[in-house]
Amino acid sequence: MVAAVGEKRPVEEHNLPMEVTQSMESIVTESAKRTRLLFSNNYGQPSTDEMTSQRVKLTSKISDEYGQVRTLPEALVKQQKEAAQKAKLAKKTTMEDVTPDDSAVQQLIDTIPKKSTTEVDEKAKQGIVSLRSKDRVSEIFSNDTTGSGGGSLVRRARAKTIKPVWHAPWKLMRVISGHLGWVRAVTVEPGNKWFATGAGDRTIKIWDLASGTLKLSLTGHISTVRGLAVSPRHPYLFSCGEDKMVKCWDLEQNKVIRQYHGHLSGVYSLSLHPTLDVLVTSGRDATARVWDMRTKQNVHVLTGHTSTVSDVKCQEADPQVITGSMDSTIRLWDLAAGKTMGVLTHHKKSVRALAIHPTEFGFVSGSADNIKGWKCPEGTFIQNYEGRKSIINTLSVNQDGVIFSGGDNGSMGFHDWRSGYQFQSMETTVQPGSLDAEAGIFASTFDRTGLRLITGEADKTIKIYKEDENAVKDEDFYQ
Repeated sequence: MVAAVGEKRPVEEHNLPMEVTQSMESIVTESAKRTRLLFSNNYGQPSTDEMTSQRVKLTSKISDEYGQVRTLPEALVKQQKEAAQKAKLAKKTTMEDVTPDDSAVQQLIDTIPKKSTTEVDEKAKQGIVSLRSKDRVSEIFSNDTTGSGGGSLVRRARAKTIKPVWHAPWKLMRVISGHLGWVRAVTVEPGNKWFATGAGDRTIKIWDLASGTLKLSLTGHISTVRGLAVSPRHPYLFSCGEDKMVKCWDLEQNKVIRQYHGHLSGVYSLSLHPTLDVLVTSGRDATARVWDMRTKQNVHVLTGHTSTVSDVKCQEADPQVITGSMDSTIRLWDLAAGKTMGVLTHHKKSVRALAIHPTEFGFVSGSADNIKGWKCPEGTFIQNYEGRKSIINTLSVNQDGVIFSGGDNGSMGFHDWRSGYQFQSMETTVQPGSLDAEAGIFASTFDRTGLRLITGEADKTIKIYKEDENAVKDEDFYQ
């Protein structure tokens, strides 16, 4: 029967016996085993053509990626050759200058065991320096003319911690009452026999330092007295206040002989120049003014601050005038030109107090953030005097390196000048009948010997402190 076009023919089934099928499977298996044994040496290895293609592929990849950097530029090769020649010449010259081998120094050098190259490689693995041999180390040091080569090999100088010097703790010695307002200014006369205070009751009072008795009261200001200074070369007392007035008092006649007019607002601080007949005042008009003491002439108006100039200090050497302001900056002034020499912007809060060290060429500044020490003449920052968390109204430094700081909340801190260590912290004791809120310290000064500390406070009293003579030094902690 002929099949129609496009019709599939049925597949004929081969009904082979089971024995024949099993015999064919065994034959195929046996053939595969014999083939495997025959080609077992080459089994699993790539053919020669395959290895050649891999090599070509790797070569082309290396050429594409690293072809530009496999050889150094000619200029760099030349520079390296010149450096190597210089190193050889330097080494040769050094060897010629060395003492003979029989010298004691050479014998000592010969006894030092040489480190092997493997030791240098071990250090390289540890991250000390990535150099392959000792010769390479010497080459780097010989080529390095700046002194900075092999930075990781240079031994850094360790910062030495300064041990604090022992100071006896201070204790309250005397409380003096007499003012009817906040005591805002205090100064000691050069002979160390009496001191003067100015207060919110508009009076200036002069007290005997030894006994604490009142000697004299001076009236003339019509507002709070904020600054006082006694001239070491004239019988004059200078005062300034919130009434914009700056007055010169003749202590022989106990009356005002000169007034210095010019400030546009309250005058907060004044300072006398140690050697010149010059007076410097500062105040709320954001300026410091330099006055000729005798002619009352306004020599300079020191402008630059943007807020109240709360404190001013004078010294003999440049910078001869230093001002601290509520704009958080300190300015160092050239007195001859009347211009700023430098601006210190380290403080974040208002700078209310300054104090110059009596013997060392530096000063400290106080703010609500911290107390900072500075070195003159550039105003280089030295260190922070930590431990204070209050508004610092006043600072004083004595010859022994004791820094006193008085806070707006009545806190008192005593720091060591060199180390910055706060060796004492205490709270002032308010006068009986006063409010706790009146525990504030506004003014302070050490006497000429540095053995007495005088403070003017918000409870209308003057307190005198001295060192505790029974204090015992802690030998384990202090020098």
